[in-house]
Amino acid sequence: MEKPWLSALSSFIEASKPAEIPIADLQQHGLAAQVLHNLQYQHDWTELQVHTQSPIDKRPLPKPLVSGLPPHRIYVHPDEQIEMLKQNLQEKDIPVEREWVLPTHLREKWSLRKFAQVFDAIIEMPSAAREDGQGMPKDGADTKEIRSRRGGKRLLLATAGDDSTVVYYVVHDGIVKPRQN
Repeated sequence: MEKPWLSALSSFIEASKPAEIPIADLQQHGLAAQVLHNLQYQHDWTELQVHTQSPIDKRPLPKPLVSGLPPHRIYVHPDEQIEMLKQNLQEKDIPVEREWVLPTHLREKWSLRKFAQVFDAIIEMPSAAREDGQGMPKDGADTKEIRSRRGGKRLLLATAGDDSTVVYYVVHDGIVKPRQN
C-alpha cells in the first residue's frame, strides 16, 4: 500500500519525532515541532531547538520547550526603554536575546500552578548549547552559567489551534513594571 502524501508540516513533525517515546509524549513533541516549524518558516527565527530537560537539574520538563533567536527583540524592559531613549537608540540597535517558547494547544487548560512548574524548571535565558552537550553559546559563556536579564524569567506562550494557526503571548514569572508609551 502506498503511503499518503504528507504536507511540509506533517513531514517535518514526522522527521523530528524521537525514536522511542510513549504515545502521550508523542503529542507534546509533535506540538513542539509544529511551533518550531512555525517560528522557523513563518517568523524567521534561527538556532531553534527543542528542550526536554531542565537546564537547572536535567530533570524532565513538564512539557517540551522550544528556544531560539527571533529576528528582533520580543520584549524591551521599561528600564532598558528609558536607557535607549536617553542614548537615542532604536530597538534594531539592541541585540536579540534567546527566548523560551512554551508550545500549547488551544484546548489545554493552564493554571498558575502549571506555569509555576515551567518557570521553576528553566533559567532566565536559554543556552545555545544543545541538551546532548554539542554546540556552545556564541558568546563563549559556560553552559551551566545562569544568565540573567532585566525583568526576570519570561517565555512566549505559543498556542496552536486545530487549523494550525499559532498565536504568541509574552508571559512573565511574577509582576513586571509596565512599559512606557
